[in-house]
Amino acid sequence: MDEGKYMRLYSCAASRGLRVTWTLAELGMTDAVELVMLPFPPRAHDKGYFAVNPLGTVPALEVDGELMTESSAICQYLAENFGAGALGVAPGSAERAPFLDLLHHADATLTFPQTVYMRFALFERDKGLGEAGEAYGTWFARRLQKIDARLATREYLCAARFTIADIAIGYALYLATRIGLSHHLSPRLVEYLGQLQARAGFGAALAWEKDTAHRAGIGNLTNFLP
Repeated sequence: MDEGKYMRLYSCAASRGLRVTWTLAELGMTDAVELVMLPFPPRAHDKGYFAVNPLGTVPALEVDGELMTESSAICQYLAENFGAGALGVAPGSAERAPFLDLLHHADATLTFPQTVYMRFALFERDKGLGEAGEAYGTWFARRLQKIDARLATREYLCAARFTIADIAIGYALYLATRIGLSHHLSPRLVEYLGQLQARAGFGAALAWEKDTAHRAGIGNLTNFLP
């Protein structure tokens, strides 16, 4: 374990930062990291955040003066440096290649079209962009085929156990249920998501985010949906 590092995590409720809070909860590290909850989107509601992350995006993890802003990369960093590799797959393992592929498939291929869908179909629908948004929703649905096929004969995505690949992919599926894309989830994906949401770590992450946001006085702005 990489002891002694000071870490501060900036996030918004149920954003991609949930991947990180969930990873930390699974590692039993919620007391070892300072969580700062922000109103969504922070670039509009907390201009001071640009001094932390010039991109204005969440999550952002400060580690001894270094800043990480990619959710899946942060999860990989945590898994490889804490918890004796319990949530990762070690280099040299037969499952290392699919593990890394699925971990990064989660954001690069699944969450990307979801965020464009949200912008066009939800936030800017009144600008006549709804049709374009729905097209990205269909794009997301087609990219789920890879996960559906992978889980046809597996309980978890890699190494016959729960890893951060499940957290990264699981978040994309969870987000789908929050933004009106749940009808694209197959029965197997619905079952899989239910299995992940039943984990104590998932519930602990949501509770940690909610409690921290409440103590920061963030109310209606904690939910990034309209």
